[in-house]
Amino acid sequence: MSSTRIYVDADACPVKDEIYRVAARHTLPVSVVAGNFIRVPPDPMIERIAAGSGMDAADDWIAERAGKGDIVITSDIPLASRCVRAGAEVIAPNGKPFTEASIGMTLAVRNLMTDLRSSGEITGGPKGFSPRDRSAFLSALDQTIRRIQRRRTIEPAAEQG
Repeated sequence: MSSTRIYVDADACPVKDEIYRVAARHTLPVSVVAGNFIRVPPDPMIERIAAGSGMDAADDWIAERAGKGDIVITSDIPLASRCVRAGAEVIAPNGKPFTEASIGMTLAVRNLMTDLRSSGEITGGPKGFSPRDRSAFLSALDQTIRRIQRRRTIEPAAEQG
């Protein structure tokens, strides 16, 4: 059975250091994916990917690889949708999980807000990133890793039983 990998949509990710610490604690490999060069710690478990500067190059790279048992960290809702459909667990940097049950509505709200912003109806962006968001993210990432690990120990036993 393949190992869980954490994929990080890194260009604007405010929780990279937290991801590295949690991944090291669980000995999970991390792919840090950005459009161009991005600095990562010198650790053999952390892979740096410069996906290219093309539109959605980093998103496409992640979406083509993430699947069941993997974790994707992104605030990009279309990427989250693609990864959820592929069976990956997806978490926003503020700790909010993207799930099959929530992604449709989240995508619809995102599209509505984009339309309202482009028409000038709404001029503000999302609220700033807070310490509470960082704490919620750490908790969500840890819970997700534990849930995947439990699933991995239960599934082989169910297949044998």
